[in-house]
Amino acid sequence: MTADQPAAPRPWKSGRPGTGRGAPRAQAASRDRATPRAQATPRDRTPPRAQAGSRERAGARERAATPERTAGRQGGTARQGGAARQGAVERKRVAGREGTAANKAAPRERTAARERALRFARPERGAGAPRSPRRPSRGSVLEALRRAQTRIKKAWDRPLTAYYLIMGGSLLIIVLGLVMVYSASQIKALQSGLAPSYFFRKQLFAAALGGVLLLLAVRMPIKLHRAFAYPLLAGSVFLMCLVQVPGIGVAVNGNQNWISFGGPFLLQPSEFGKLALVLWGADLLARKQDKRLLTQWKHLLVPLVPAAGMLLGLIMLGGDMGTAIILTAILFGLLWLAGAPTRLFAGVLAFAVAIGVLLIKTSANRMSRLACIGATEPGHNDQCWQAVHGIYALANGGWFGSGLGASMEKWGELPEPHTDFIFAITGEELGLAGTLSVLVLFAALGYAGIRVAGRTEDHFVRYAAGGVTTWITAQAVVNIGAVLGLLPIAGVPLPLFSYGGSALLPTMFAIGLLIAFARAEPSARAALATRQPALWKKLARVRRKTMRRRVKKRPSGER
Repeated sequence: MTADQPAAPRPWKSGRPGTGRGAPRAQAASRDRATPRAQATPRDRTPPRAQAGSRERAGARERAATPERTAGRQGGTARQGGAARQGAVERKRVAGREGTAANKAAPRERTAARERALRFARPERGAGAPRSPRRPSRGSVLEALRRAQTRIKKAWDRPLTAYYLIMGGSLLIIVLGLVMVYSASQIKALQSGLAPSYFFRKQLFAAALGGVLLLLAVRMPIKLHRAFAYPLLAGSVFLMCLVQVPGIGVAVNGNQNWISFGGPFLLQPSEFGKLALVLWGADLLARKQDKRLLTQWKHLLVPLVPAAGMLLGLIMLGGDMGTAIILTAILFGLLWLAGAPTRLFAGVLAFAVAIGVLLIKTSANRMSRLACIGATEPGHNDQCWQAVHGIYALANGGWFGSGLGASMEKWGELPEPHTDFIFAITGEELGLAGTLSVLVLFAALGYAGIRVAGRTEDHFVRYAAGGVTTWITAQAVVNIGAVLGLLPIAGVPLPLFSYGGSALLPTMFAIGLLIAFARAEPSARAALATRQPALWKKLARVRRKTMRRRVKKRPSGER
């Protein structure tokens, strides 16, 4: 090739295919390799048509390389995102392990902080110093008292409360009375040349017979009780008349109110007169209440007051003023329940008090007993001997008594230690705790009787329950008041507690009446109906277990 000829166009040299960088580099290189002579000479330049073709080829290569370059960039971005997510998960795992360790350490740190606060809040104690108890606040104490009061109120408002109080209280009084009769009567029996348990066995027999009467009264319907009142009243009047017949009536301690049946068996008809007055008076007032006749004073007093006066006259012929006082209390209790007007009630009471004062004034024995109220010395001719030694017995008992059977006053110092003054022996042997227990039992019995009389809608039940409650409560008050020196000695036994079968039998029948009336309440009847099947199921379960124990196991080879 000569210098005069123009240079032939050089073939296009592109970069590696797929890189997208060949065209620009080739153009730059062609421009750099151009000689000055070729640049100066117009003939050495690339023709325009060739340049256009090279640009078209470069653009095509660029367009072909763009998707691959974009895909490469996206793949790199995806690989970077996956690595980032994996790093985040790893950081979360590490943070979780650190958080678990912190949570485990948190209770220990809180405990340590609490101990440090307590250590700085209170003074240091010695190693052996006891820990001071936490004092309850006044609000917490009041709240506890309110809760206890609410629970007690709910317990007292249950339908079977009166039923359980009557049955449980009377049973406890009878059992404790048997124990005290045995303890108080031993010396008396030995002094009379009898066995030490003589009086106890008689009282136990009377209690067993009274238990039969109690169950009979519980099972008898109310109509039968009302029908039984009239023959009982007639029989009591007849027996009280027999007391005044010479050869039949027997005088004991100056009062002729006993009938002898031969041997040691004696009967006091006036005790059954109390029960007769309660039943007959309740039936009479209930009949008049149904006919709306009690608003007239003559129907309220007649024939109730004349019949009670007849019984009182027969009793006073024998000289037993103590029983007459109890009978008068029963009469006033019935009039009060019947709704007697205040003027009428006050008039009858004033008449009874006048008769009582007249009877006391006309008897030297009764006047001497009235003079012994609050006595601390036996006095002239030892007329207050029994009252004073009753106080001595209570004083010797102290808080918890000298012990069962360790009484000193029953060794001939205190007359009638097992009958009228058995409460004094109880205080000497069982102390204040024993006497308070007896008082609580009688108070529970009185409350239950008043509750039965107040909740019933049957007029007969109301009058009969109120009469029985008045009878037992008044007799207990007269006996205990005489032992304490607050009332004159009336010679009446402590109900259900003192020795005496004639007093125990009608009283236990009256307790059976109260139990029957308590069971007859609609709510109590419904509660007992729900509890009886469960009781029978328990008894049947116990019986099956007992039968299984009785079955003998056969030997292994026996068929």
